[in-house]
Amino acid sequence: MHDRIARFSWLVLLPIVFTSPAVALGEERHDHAAHGAHDVEGLGVVHFPVSCAPEVQPGFDRAVALLHSFGYEEARLAFQEVAQRDPSCAMARWGEAMTWYHPIWAPPTPTELAAGAAAAEAAAALPAKTERERAWVAAIGTLYRDRDKLDHRTRAQAYEEAMRQLRERYPDDTEATIFYAMLGTAPSADGNLDRQKRSAAILEPLLAKQPRHPGPVHYLIHAFDYPQTASLALGAARIYAGIAPESAHARHMPSHIFTRLGLWEESIASNWSSAEAAQAFADRNHAGTTAFDAMHAYDYLEYAYLQLGQDDKAREVMERVGGVRRLDNPAAFQAGYALTAVPARYALERRQWKEAAALAEPAIALDWTGFRYAQAAVAFANAVGAARGGDPAGARKAVERVAAVRAALAAAPPAGSYDWVSQVESLRLAASGWLARAEKRDDEAVRLLTQAAELEERVGKHPVTPGAILPAREQLGDLLLELGRPADALAAYEADLAAAPNRFNGLAGAARAAEGAGRRERAAELAAALRALCRAPACTRDGALVEQPARASHRR
Repeated sequence: MHDRIARFSWLVLLPIVFTSPAVALGEERHDHAAHGAHDVEGLGVVHFPVSCAPEVQPGFDRAVALLHSFGYEEARLAFQEVAQRDPSCAMARWGEAMTWYHPIWAPPTPTELAAGAAAAEAAAALPAKTERERAWVAAIGTLYRDRDKLDHRTRAQAYEEAMRQLRERYPDDTEATIFYAMLGTAPSADGNLDRQKRSAAILEPLLAKQPRHPGPVHYLIHAFDYPQTASLALGAARIYAGIAPESAHARHMPSHIFTRLGLWEESIASNWSSAEAAQAFADRNHAGTTAFDAMHAYDYLEYAYLQLGQDDKAREVMERVGGVRRLDNPAAFQAGYALTAVPARYALERRQWKEAAALAEPAIALDWTGFRYAQAAVAFANAVGAARGGDPAGARKAVERVAAVRAALAAAPPAGSYDWVSQVESLRLAASGWLARAEKRDDEAVRLLTQAAELEERVGKHPVTPGAILPAREQLGDLLLELGRPADALAAYEADLAAAPNRFNGLAGAARAAEGAGRRERAAELAAALRALCRAPACTRDGALVEQPARASHRR
């Protein structure tokens, strides 16, 4: 790992490189003038040369810039405008087909799959004027071909192989390299992150050469969006929004790294900015709806406010989410996930067990079959809340609901590369652990919560979410502390804080555990870190959570 850190250590210096926008832009123009690259207003510097009518090239570049920042709907509208202005432009229909595939988010729904296939077939029916463009059209065709016979994972692998061949065939086509590298940043079960490292190795020199292209900087953040590598992308996180300020996703994406590193105030600023931009687009194009990208930002905001102990702010976000009745994109799993995760986080992080036990599914008409895993968050909160609130019978019923969600996911065809089945299983194991504790089966409780933590860590969080509803390793620490095992509890908390730094409850629990284990110096360090998070008057968390570790530190 040390050689990887050395290789990418330049990323943390990027803010210094960009302290002078005029210098940076001047270097960019010098580096890319010969290649036709130009500034796409508010979206970065992108040039994807095509043989369509010359007058549509700027619009095509804008659509590609939007695509690189996952502005899929706006990119689709831009590609469709290119197609209207030049009906013979096969690459415009290629771009439209690309907007229906979201490799880092989730597989296409049946409706999205049909729309993408129609656009890919339309592209193939047009006479592309160059071999290179025919190769691009053929590549996206592999994603949609035989969709009635092959599952998504098989077709996605075929598409990735087609893009690998395209990149090798046209090594000077920068866009081919960037789009290919992006595919390797999608979630995988590889604990060594070999795919992500390979993608980062491809993207790193591209970002050095094209520092204002939105693709490399965006995809590097995804490649490093893991506990062991997040610090390598801090520089990229701090410049991406400045490269593409017109993109709601570019404003949000840095918060993935801020969240990984426990930089809560930066995450909050990033996500309010993103929510504002996303909602503005929804207001223009889908009046009367809430933007799914805004919902995504709210999930990150809820997570961050809770870690700062700013429960009043967290409640305001939770109430916003609870008031949503219509979405601009009801099929977007980011919105479905936020609808259940935000209220679950709000109750569980504050240790309001009765509130968690009483949570109900959101009052919104939504087809949950596309993201049943989101429903598991409510059942999990009900189970933990009931078990810890003294209602084992209620907890058992809720655990059975979590198990039913897991069974439904396991029975469905594999959807994408992320293992939602195991993720929900980790929730079931954790909830079962608290049920065992409520029934005074303490050894069983420790075993189940240990299994939950190990499974959760093996699967990892989905890259779109800010984090677990309630980290299983942190829950294990809570249990061990209750059982009078402070040294073991401290080890659990420390392991969780290493992967998810600056979590309020992790620091509070670890401070108590360290004091109980006789680790006075460590207790003082942890209490000081907690007080740095929970600063009055913004921090409104129950004072007992802060004052107890603080008193412990003063007894040294």
